[in-house]
Amino acid sequence: MRLLRAAVGNSGGRTFPGSRVVRVVGLLALVVFLLALCGCAAGSERFAEEPAGFWMGLWHGLIIIITFVIGLFTDSVGVYELNNSGNWYDFGFVLGLMISLGGMFRSSHKRRKVRRSEDEWDEIGAKVEAKVRRGIDRWLEERERTDEEWEEIGKKIEDKIKRELRDWADS
Repeated sequence: MRLLRAAVGNSGGRTFPGSRVVRVVGLLALVVFLLALCGCAAGSERFAEEPAGFWMGLWHGLIIIITFVIGLFTDSVGVYELNNSGNWYDFGFVLGLMISLGGMFRSSHKRRKVRRSEDEWDEIGAKVEAKVRRGIDRWLEERERTDEEWEEIGKKIEDKIKRELRDWADS
């Protein structure tokens, strides 16, 4: 109780997301969860009588990271249950691996890609803008040149028409 009062402090009994009470309760929940997890982990005595099936394979695949870390410090917990029902356990285990490890790597890849893509989008935007400006400048130059060429062609046609009219009038 003293720890609870010290953690609450002068907040009038209210708890806030960053307060010590929330952190202490979260830590206790994590410890309880890890202890409960050890009872369902591969290598426990639970599977001595009945082999592990699909659902336990799925569960062992999902918790592989935690059981691997715990297995480093104790011999009673493993990542794969040897006493299993065969293919269905293996299928569940691989499915759990894909969900836990595949999802973890995919999300970190997305975050990295998003961070990286903001800089890339700025660079791509600058390149596109420069290319569009060059294209517009080229188009304007061609248009001016084209207008000059058309004026020259118009003068040549006008001169030719005048010559033809003179030749026709003289004949």
